[in-house]
Amino acid sequence: MTVIVRDLRGEGPDDVERFVHCRHLGLPYMLWNADAVRHHQTHTHPDAHYRSLVAEEDGETIGTAQTGLAYDSPEPGQGYLNVYVRPDRTGRGAGRLLVRAAEEHLAARGATRLFSWVLDEPGHRAFAERRGYRPSRSSHFLRLDLAGAALPPLQDPPPGVELRTAADFADDPRPLFLLDTEATSDEPSDVQAELTDYEAWLRETWQHPLLDLDLTTVAVADGRPVAFSVAHTDRATRYATAMTGTARAHRGRGLAKLAKTHSLHRARAAGYTEALTGNDSDNAPMLAINRRLGYEICATEVRHVRELG
Repeated sequence: MTVIVRDLRGEGPDDVERFVHCRHLGLPYMLWNADAVRHHQTHTHPDAHYRSLVAEEDGETIGTAQTGLAYDSPEPGQGYLNVYVRPDRTGRGAGRLLVRAAEEHLAARGATRLFSWVLDEPGHRAFAERRGYRPSRSSHFLRLDLAGAALPPLQDPPPGVELRTAADFADDPRPLFLLDTEATSDEPSDVQAELTDYEAWLRETWQHPLLDLDLTTVAVADGRPVAFSVAHTDRATRYATAMTGTARAHRGRGLAKLAKTHSLHRARAAGYTEALTGNDSDNAPMLAINRRLGYEICATEVRHVRELG
C-alpha cells in the first residue's frame, strides 16, 4: 500500500466530498462543506498561491492539507500549512508527505516563515516539533448545544442603536467591509492581516457559500455598522460564527454580545441545533461573551512556527 500526495481535483464532486469527509474526521469542530472547498479553490486571491492537497492510499483519501501565503499581511514571506490526517489512518506517512509537499510549495514562492495549526494533543505536537516547528499562541474551538441551551433573553439595543441583518446591506456591502477591516486588524494573531482589497473581500467573504445574510446580525448607529456577528450555516443543522467584532469607538457597550445573542436566537428558531465558534486564547472579551452564551471549549489548537533558511 502506497501513499501519494496530489492536488485536490476541485472539479470532481467525489474528490471534493472525500476531501470534506476526511477533513471533518480530523477536525470536526469547524463548519465546512463541498461548496466551501470549491469556493476556496476558485476565489482565494491569486497572490495567496493557495493549494488544497490530498494524501491518498489505494484510492482512499486519508489526509488533507491547505496551504498558501498570507497575502493580506503587511509582512511578506509568511506562509501557512494546515494538515489533518484521519485519526484511523495515522502512521502511514500521510502527514509527513503532506507537510513536505506544502513546505516545498511555499518555499518556492518565497516563504521564509511557516505557520501551522496543530491540535493540542501529545502526538500532534510531537509530530510538529520533530519537523522543526515550535509552539506559539493557542486557540480554542467552542461548541453550543443550540437546541437545548438556555440562551440569555433577548434585549433591546441601547438608545441610538438598531439591529439589522447583512441582507439589509445586499445592495451595498461596503460599510460591512469597513467594519470587518477594523475588527480584523485588532484580532489577536501572530500573522497581522490588513483588509484593503474590497473586490477580493467581496469574492472571498461576501460571496462565501456558507454566509447566511439573514442570520448575520449588524448593530447600526448613526447610519453605519458598528458591531456584527457573522453567521455561516450548512443550511441544515449546523451554525458557526465566522467573525464577531465591534468598531473601536463603540466597544464596551455590549454590542457584540447583543448582536450574537440575537443571531443565535434566530438560528435556533430556524431549526439549527449546533453552534460552533473559535477564539484565540488571548481574546478574553470574546471568550467571556461566549461563556455567558453557554459555549463550552471542545478542543484546542496550538499555532506552530518554523523559520526557513
